[in-house]
Amino acid sequence: MKKYILSIGLVFASIFHFSAEEGMLIPSLIAAFESDMKAKGMKLSAKDIYDVNNSSLKDAIMHFGGGCTAELVSSKGLLLTNHHCGYSQIQSHSSLEKDYLKNGFWAKNLSEELPNPGLSASRMVRIDDVTAAMLFGVNSNDNAAVRTEQMQKNMQKLIQDAIQGTHYEAEIKPFNYGNDFYIIVKEVFKDIRLVGTPPNSIGKFGGDTDNWVWPRHTGDFSVFRIYSGTDNKPAPFSTSNIPYVPLHFLPISFKDRKVGDFTMVYGFPGETEQHVSSGYLKFIVEMERPARIKMREKSLGVMDAAMRSSDAVRIKYSAKQASIANAYKKWIGQVDGLKSLDGVSIKISREKEYTNMAATRVDWENKYGKVISDLNTLVEKESQWEFEYSMAIEYLYVGPEFYKLTRGIEDLTTNYLKYKEKGELTTQIDKLIKAADGFFKNYDAQVDQKIFDLLTEEYIIQKNTEKFKSTLSNLKGLSEEIFEKSIFTNKDRYIAFLNKFKEKNEKAVKSCFKDPAFKLYTIFNKDFRENVLPKYQAFDDKMTVLLKNYVAGKYEMFPNDKHWADANSTLRITYGKLEGSAPTDGMMYTEHTTLDGLIVKYNTGNPDFDLLPKMLEMHKNKDYGDYAQNGELWVCFTGSNHTTGGNSGSPVIDANGNLMGLNFDRTWESTMSDFMFDPNRCRNVVVDIRYVLWVMDKYSGAKHLVDEMVLMRE
Repeated sequence: MKKYILSIGLVFASIFHFSAEEGMLIPSLIAAFESDMKAKGMKLSAKDIYDVNNSSLKDAIMHFGGGCTAELVSSKGLLLTNHHCGYSQIQSHSSLEKDYLKNGFWAKNLSEELPNPGLSASRMVRIDDVTAAMLFGVNSNDNAAVRTEQMQKNMQKLIQDAIQGTHYEAEIKPFNYGNDFYIIVKEVFKDIRLVGTPPNSIGKFGGDTDNWVWPRHTGDFSVFRIYSGTDNKPAPFSTSNIPYVPLHFLPISFKDRKVGDFTMVYGFPGETEQHVSSGYLKFIVEMERPARIKMREKSLGVMDAAMRSSDAVRIKYSAKQASIANAYKKWIGQVDGLKSLDGVSIKISREKEYTNMAATRVDWENKYGKVISDLNTLVEKESQWEFEYSMAIEYLYVGPEFYKLTRGIEDLTTNYLKYKEKGELTTQIDKLIKAADGFFKNYDAQVDQKIFDLLTEEYIIQKNTEKFKSTLSNLKGLSEEIFEKSIFTNKDRYIAFLNKFKEKNEKAVKSCFKDPAFKLYTIFNKDFRENVLPKYQAFDDKMTVLLKNYVAGKYEMFPNDKHWADANSTLRITYGKLEGSAPTDGMMYTEHTTLDGLIVKYNTGNPDFDLLPKMLEMHKNKDYGDYAQNGELWVCFTGSNHTTGGNSGSPVIDANGNLMGLNFDRTWESTMSDFMFDPNRCRNVVVDIRYVLWVMDKYSGAKHLVDEMVLMRE
């Protein structure tokens, strides 16, 4: 073991040894990396990528639905993102009569494009460092409440000044745990329509079998369009709206690909945690992730069986199952990758060098000498509260679905007098009635009961407290009572209760507290709100303070290393190259896959590799049109770009600023990059834009969409 740890130390001879591919860079700072990017083959300038005064690549990149990325590809507001990013919209438009999940959908003209209430797409106008302004008047000697109040005042003024006289919105986000602050000014479009989607046999090809796995053959894309008012500014949905004319859209790269080609990912990565301590990483790998994986495994076992047995259930649960399964499988790969790399030992080695560097100067010793030990001691003493928090999220928010309805009624009963005094009670009830239609459209009580039984038992076991043991002993009877009698597990009972609430408010409030589902939710939620959440928040606050100091030490003591702020759902850039990898001994991943490999998978008989007959016919005839390269139709490729959740749908851009493909995944060995990036194994997975256009044009007959785009063959 000592020899192994020593070898790790030699590999990571520098505490912050970065490859060129690691890091999620803030666009406004990209000029500092321009020379390195050009050395890797880029032909663009920093201003081509990010410019506030002129159109640039940033103006083609959209934050899609708040959780994914999309890119504009035509002068008529045509928008590409991943199939899984648009999946809830595709599912909401689907029914047994119009099964767009199974058969796909393509609007033949603008009038057939489908609206999506609540869906937005945001363009970042600019991002500016406002650290000094945020800290103006903030005295380090004041208590936390006084400092927070002053910073809130500063924030409000900065936002007001940034958007005054415009239709823009703005927010200020902390970076590096509050060492820095940036204001993000954005233009938010609210009329986003579904234009087209391939069938699941393309958009979800490989299913759970292939998720996070290479080689990959998934056509993970869907097509939307942004609509604006006649002034080209954001507007609510209206039939009088017109396609948005963007400041910039991405031309399509039709050039042949080769290993070593420059690749840049431009998108909105969600969250990374590169700075966590060795003790915290050990907690994640050995305790927190395994418990969450176990919870989701139970839910997925129920959903998968039910979806296989019924098309109606399949349609109802497709989006929910995909969401739960995505994190589930990611976490499995994450744990495996961190264990394989011995990430905890690497962290310990880096922490030792950090502490040794702090000891070389008295002022550094005073500021940074104890921060590592303080971080690990905090984890040892208080991480149980993050564990309990995670379990509550898995159970109350990801688990049994009827809890979603109980939260709505909890708000109604808690704020009953306030709503009544303001005359808003009927309005609130009508909102719940309207929301019930969407909920029960995609709800199956039998599925939910099986999930409830399994997850309630597991949750109580993980809580490891006597408090809920009586609930566990009577779980079968409680389950039967909830699903036979509760208002939350049957639409008719639920709507009848809400209508009764309108007529007899006080009696309805009292009857609600007798409902078996509401009683159970109240017991669990009270424990969560009063016992777990405050202690978790206190733990998280202490951790943030220590990490802020830790990161400040990195910048001060290692000024020549490449530093980058953790992802926080703001626009970032990462660059690398088109290449394969050798993630484990004896295994070599080539850099791309083709339609031939897709057919090989189909022939295994695995239902996740099912195809519609047309795909088999087109492959047999090699009907690839202009979309092939040397007689092969590329489907996916991998790049050495640092990505994470939120980068789904991000454009992968070539050296000249053209669209090569859509980022949609990482290899399983790469999921560890949320905590630790390994340049030898971490690869992002991309669906080739030529395959996307082939599916549109040759497979689906939607050539009119391809004709909107600008194709670059040189």
